[in-house]
Amino acid sequence: MSCPNVNECICPKVSCPNHGQCRKCVMKHRVTDSLPYCLFPDNDGDKSNENHYRVLKKRFEEN
Repeated sequence: MSCPNVNECICPKVSCPNHGQCRKCVMKHRVTDSLPYCLFPDNDGDKSNENHYRVLKKRFEEN
């Protein structure tokens, strides 16, 4: 069952059993301490929270 609020899942992992199922996807990423692709598409393959903070820090230092 897909998430009723999502028109198109942007995650490139179409083979993932949670593709298009937002709740299951978020729960899985919460357990693995990582961010779903839809919340952090500019991740260069590293979905860890540590990388997310590094990218945010860089963005705000540039401003």
